[in-house]
Amino acid sequence: METTSSKDRGAGSSYIAFFDLDRTLTRAISGKELMRAAIRKGLIATSDVAHAIYLLVVYKLNLKDPVKIMNDMIFWVKGMPEKTMTDLCSEVFHRVLLPSVYDEARSEIKFHKDKNAKVVILSSALIPLCNEIAKSLGLDDVVCSDLEVRDGYLTGCSVGQLCFGKEKMIRLSEYCEKNNKKTSDAWYYGDSISDLAALSSVGNAVCINPDRKLRKAAIERGWKILFWNS
Repeated sequence: METTSSKDRGAGSSYIAFFDLDRTLTRAISGKELMRAAIRKGLIATSDVAHAIYLLVVYKLNLKDPVKIMNDMIFWVKGMPEKTMTDLCSEVFHRVLLPSVYDEARSEIKFHKDKNAKVVILSSALIPLCNEIAKSLGLDDVVCSDLEVRDGYLTGCSVGQLCFGKEKMIRLSEYCEKNNKKTSDAWYYGDSISDLAALSSVGNAVCINPDRKLRKAAIERGWKILFWNS
């Protein structure tokens, strides 16, 4: 399921350049920063923190399907007022994410904008965060994860699938089709092995500070590897 901030901006563009958010546009990991902010404000129980740490260990050791782990990771928002999450996202954006945007990312965005490309965030991060980043950096759209809300409260479930792993590739392909653009002309910038499917689906794959597994895959496939640190 696609979640976008706008379907009209970027009309008449020559191609589409997709950027992951966490550790690609920014040094920070938005989900981790949201949880830290929630802990600081007393919005998450100690038992939930322990469970989150457990899930992180399981993810790093590859002991469970990463998609299932990602779905489990949003359990802690259950029962939270939607406005509380929106305010939390705004705080994390201004305090952590915006200051952590790579200078090289800004330059790369300008490179594509100057070529009349439509520039889009494609990320598992939440829509309030992605919208803030897109607005700040002058991007055209976002394709990301959204949380289910009932009667003003988060249910602890996502709306459709989280935009992670193969789901990123599916949404990227659907987005290109809806905008009458070829995936072979598209660009995708990612940092993790979880981005492999999306990177493999475009004609121009770029790996930013890739993790060990992605770096190995990038070298084997001849993909561009960039190291950003400013």
